[in-house]
Amino acid sequence: MGFLKRIIRTNHRDGSVETQRSSFDHLSEEQLEHHLSISRYGSFKLTDAIRPSYNLDVVPSAGYRRDSYQDKDTGVEIPVILAAQSSERLIDLFVDLLDPLGDEVDLILETSHEQAAGVHRDLYRESIDLPVLKSTLFDHEDMLLNDGCTGIAVVNPKIPLEVQFDEHKLILLYGQDLFPFEAILRRHGLDCRKELRFITEAEHVHSSTSEYTEEFEQLCYRLGIEN
Repeated sequence: MGFLKRIIRTNHRDGSVETQRSSFDHLSEEQLEHHLSISRYGSFKLTDAIRPSYNLDVVPSAGYRRDSYQDKDTGVEIPVILAAQSSERLIDLFVDLLDPLGDEVDLILETSHEQAAGVHRDLYRESIDLPVLKSTLFDHEDMLLNDGCTGIAVVNPKIPLEVQFDEHKLILLYGQDLFPFEAILRRHGLDCRKELRFITEAEHVHSSTSEYTEEFEQLCYRLGIEN
C-alpha cells in the first residue's frame, strides 16, 4: 500500500509549535511518494508507522542513548534509556525488555487516532499477567509495529520501572536501575551511542490506516480496556 493511500500526519519536534517551513512543502506527489516509500537506511529498516523529514535532518539508525527525565510534579530526575531497533527485530526486543518488570504489570495504551497532532489519550489497565500480555502483543504485532497512532507503556509501579513503545516505534526505559535493560539491549546487538539522534528530534511523518484504528479497538477489547 502506498503511503499516499494512508492517513499521514506531519510533525516537527513533538509538542513544539511549528514556526519553520516544512521540508515537505512544495514537493510534487511523485517526490513525496518516493520519499515515503523509502524504509531502509543502510542496515536499519523503519516500520510503516513513521518516516523522517524529506531533507533527512536525522538519518534513522539502531542503537541506544542514556538520558534523564525530570518529573514535573516532584522534580525528581529519573534515568531513561532511548533505543531504536530495525523493524524486523523490534517487537522481539520490546517483548524481551518486559522481563525485568516481573510477572504482573500495569498497562497504558496510548492512542492519537482521530486526535489533533501532538495529542493522544491514555487508556489504563491494572494488573495483567505478563505472559498473557506478551501473547496478546504478538497477536497484534503488525498493528503495533506499523500504526503511527498507537503506543504502549508497561509499568511495574512497585519497583518502579517502565517500558514504553511509543508511536514512533522507539523504546523508552525509565527507572533508577536500568542495568538489566542495558544487558538485554546489548544482547540484541545494540550499542550505546552518546551522539545518537532519534527521528523524534526533527520533523517527521506519522502514518496510520482505518484498518489499524479498528484493530486498536479490538486490542482494547481483548485487554479489557474501555476506549
